[in-house]
Amino acid sequence: MSSASLKAWLRTTSFRLAAYYAALFALSAGLLLAVVWLYGIGTAEREIERVVDSRLEALLAVHEREGLAGLRRAIARESLRPASPFLYALVDEDGRLLAGNLPRPHPLREGWEELELEDDEDALAPGEPALHLPVRGRGVRLDDDLLLWVGHDVETLHELRERLGAAVALGLLLTVAAALGGGLLMARQVSRHVESMERAAAAIMEGDLARRLPERGTGDEFDRLARRLNAMLDRIQRLMDSLRQVSSDVAHDLRTPLTRLRQRLEHARLGARSADDWVAAVEGAIADADELLATFDALLRIAEVESGRRRAAFAPVDLSALAAELAETYQPVAEDAGHPFEADIAPGARVRGDRALLAQLLANLIENALRHTPPGTPVRLGLRRADGAVELEVADAGPGIPPAAREKVLQRFYRLDRSRGIPGSGLGLALADAIARLHGSRLELEDNHPGLRVRVRLARS
Repeated sequence: MSSASLKAWLRTTSFRLAAYYAALFALSAGLLLAVVWLYGIGTAEREIERVVDSRLEALLAVHEREGLAGLRRAIARESLRPASPFLYALVDEDGRLLAGNLPRPHPLREGWEELELEDDEDALAPGEPALHLPVRGRGVRLDDDLLLWVGHDVETLHELRERLGAAVALGLLLTVAAALGGGLLMARQVSRHVESMERAAAAIMEGDLARRLPERGTGDEFDRLARRLNAMLDRIQRLMDSLRQVSSDVAHDLRTPLTRLRQRLEHARLGARSADDWVAAVEGAIADADELLATFDALLRIAEVESGRRRAAFAPVDLSALAAELAETYQPVAEDAGHPFEADIAPGARVRGDRALLAQLLANLIENALRHTPPGTPVRLGLRRADGAVELEVADAGPGIPPAAREKVLQRFYRLDRSRGIPGSGLGLALADAIARLHGSRLELEDNHPGLRVRVRLARS
């Protein structure tokens, strides 16, 4: 890794998080080791003080029973015990040692103290070893101005303190190293994953819309973020494909009405001989222009729906009442066209959405069924509640739609061959599907045996 890339990596959020993690882990481990150290040393010190107090109380009891002579005999007896860690001293007010095994006179005082018994090396005889002995002891003043002092060798305690301190320091150092190493490893893995996502994002920005962010398969927050972003990219790619399709379809499908409009006007310019010819030509041109305006209006409406802006105005909608109104409106229209019309609407079904757009969806589905089925074909509008949702469906007994074409008819301008001669722009089902998707659903086209059944499931309010 170069110095520039190392500096850039040290400035990353993943490295800072790793450093924070290592510092927190080291602090926690340090506190734990400090508690262990203090508890271990404190326990040893308290045990030494306990046994010193016990010996001191025993000697005080002897002094109370047998007087000073008995106390001196007891101190002499205890001082002669081999390999004993205890030191005894009975000193007068001038500091003279009256009894005990304290090697040489040392200033003693009442209460607890820790002494470092050291000899003056200049005062030692040749070859005599110097004394370096740490002792912790307690002195008690007797009634006859004497001081009774009992101490315990704490050299082992000092060694324990040093060794335990070294172990704590080593453990803390190893803990910090392990925490820092683990944090850096984790940060490096995170950094590599982020870098791979950055490379994918750069490729997408350069135009490779088929590229997707990588997933590691761990199900962590990075994978969840990648899935969300990939879903967004899928949506963007579909919109781009749809835009390209719309551009191509607009150029292709609007060429015919525009050519027809121009030919009509050209024919009127060259062949009109009377006012009636001019009126007929103008009326035909107006009809062609209205067809074009209706197509553009449908395209703009689809674009508005797909933008999602209408979602902000969602409100509770009584879908049962809305479906009943449309059924009442289309009943005479269907009968005039020779279609038996049936409505089966469950009451009290409410959803959250845009009432005008839901009315447009239902109207498009009903008009699609009436327009693309022969006279005499029954059409049915149904609404029912099921599993926390509201199901809307428009079914007919006409020729239906082949399974291979059911997704295609939801695209803009797509029309089956048999529908080419029927007035329309091929945008009705595309608009209905856009409205359904805005409301968190989609059009489901199924076989009605015979005919087509179009179903929409909406969440109940």
